[in-house]
Amino acid sequence: MRIIVGITGASGAVYGLRLLQELAAYGHEVHATVSKYGWKVLEHECGAGEDLVRPLVHALYPVDDITAPVASGSFRADVMAVAPCSMRSLAAISSGLAGNLLCRAADVMLKERKNLVLAVRETPLNAVHLENMLKLARLGVGIVPACPGFYHNPQTLDDLVAMMVGRIMDSMGIENDIFTRWNGMPEKDQ
Repeated sequence: MRIIVGITGASGAVYGLRLLQELAAYGHEVHATVSKYGWKVLEHECGAGEDLVRPLVHALYPVDDITAPVASGSFRADVMAVAPCSMRSLAAISSGLAGNLLCRAADVMLKERKNLVLAVRETPLNAVHLENMLKLARLGVGIVPACPGFYHNPQTLDDLVAMMVGRIMDSMGIENDIFTRWNGMPEKDQ
């Protein structure tokens, strides 16, 4: 698959980094852009910079480069995910404000009627956040709140991240086996 990944400045940069790692491991063609604050959060939360991200992707575009290939519907991407997706980026995408490459690429996915998945990261949510999510969900956008489950009895932080990234990949239509899926309640617990 040809995939676009955007990483914004919301907390939870580990989701975007792990998503890039998994997509690379599965052999997908990944094109990425990271917002100005996305880079700051990647560094702060993950100790990751461009040197760690670049080897994971086919192409890494500056967020202010509106001339990049992913800014056009003729690029023919299959799916795009924004992980994590800040409320600022959510609002811009919801309003059609394509002021940077990340939001423009998301806008292109909407106009081309392609799969767009937003791993929104904020808590608590206010009515504006919820209205923006609802507006986009009604347009077919996958809204995947970065809220990992606990039914798989995670033992580590990595287990929680894997579960969330696996669910993002599910919403993108990408088969994966990076987390334990629900198989019902074990008989001893019922």
